[in-house]
Amino acid sequence: MKLRLGMIGGGQGAFIGAVHRIAARIDGEYELVCGAFSSDPLKGKASGVALGLDESRIYGSYKELIEKEKQLPEDQRVQVISIVTPNHVHFEPSKMALENGFHVVLDKPMTFSLDEAKQLKTVVESTGKLFCLTHTYTGYPMVKEAKQLIKSGKLGKIRKVYVSYPQGWLSEFLEGADNKQASWRTDPGKSGIAGAMGDIGTHAFNLAEYVTGLSVSHMCADINVVVPGRKLDDDGAVLLKFDGGASGVLIATQIAAGEENNVRISVSGEKGSLEWQQVDCNSLIVRWPDKPAEIYRTGGGYTSSYAQHNTRTPAGHPEGYLEAFANLYRNFALTVKAGLEGTEAQPEWLDYPGVEEGVRGMAFTENVIASGKSDQKWTPFTI
Repeated sequence: MKLRLGMIGGGQGAFIGAVHRIAARIDGEYELVCGAFSSDPLKGKASGVALGLDESRIYGSYKELIEKEKQLPEDQRVQVISIVTPNHVHFEPSKMALENGFHVVLDKPMTFSLDEAKQLKTVVESTGKLFCLTHTYTGYPMVKEAKQLIKSGKLGKIRKVYVSYPQGWLSEFLEGADNKQASWRTDPGKSGIAGAMGDIGTHAFNLAEYVTGLSVSHMCADINVVVPGRKLDDDGAVLLKFDGGASGVLIATQIAAGEENNVRISVSGEKGSLEWQQVDCNSLIVRWPDKPAEIYRTGGGYTSSYAQHNTRTPAGHPEGYLEAFANLYRNFALTVKAGLEGTEAQPEWLDYPGVEEGVRGMAFTENVIASGKSDQKWTPFTI
């Protein structure tokens, strides 16, 4: 049984919509049946036609999609709605979809503001519908293996966390050159109060908390606008304190000329350390004080059930970004299906980011900008 999938946003010329559609197709768990692909109805119509959809289910707005799909018989209407719009059009479509009985997959960050995030959490809890937030990097098998190694206690008590996300694509003033992605991501009216920290800093923050299982409690941020004329931050570094005593450093920058997307995390414990980076995403390096370093590889029979569940190809065959993205969609689909069938979802299926991570991500955004403006060295992480 394939779940019937609808999409809001992600039409022609959009970046992330195509990635979501590929990810949803990889495992054959979904069938795209409807969409409202653009705020421009004509562009949205053309996008749906190009995707081969029935023209009667290509809608001019997200409101029309939700209202008309709800009127269809239960065995025909959409079941899961994927929302891939800019940040300022996350909350209302998600809220409306959930309140009308649809499960939701939402691109990160969860909302435009922390207040909206907390409201959306209430909606998720009150409706009982399932919600997935696409923090892609948690889908990599070796990231899951890192989490399980730390959870097992093999590294001992965690002492230090380094996480970085360097990009270079905004090292020039692209928003002044009619670049669609740059224009909305650097616009406070569409992106929110943060630029780089909201766009990629939230990924780094989520990765640090996911892998370690620890929660940030305090921070000290240095937030910068490097490119002249830019309205939002494009660079920053944050000192972190975690519950339990660990400390850390988070770096997120979009002005590191020549850098692409090499997300990297390093975690040190009392007994050992580990390191993962996206440029070599199939390897997890584990270092010990009294023996040679070990390299865990995707597909290895020695890995945890969580890593194995999220691995598709035989060992030695690389898996990457699209597969990691697809793992979120598949795990969410398996969880939705378990609910429809009245069975219990397996722990490995439930391992996808949800509304709690979304609230903490928005709290990070607001706390890190406030810390950057504060004269106080350490500011508490508040929600």
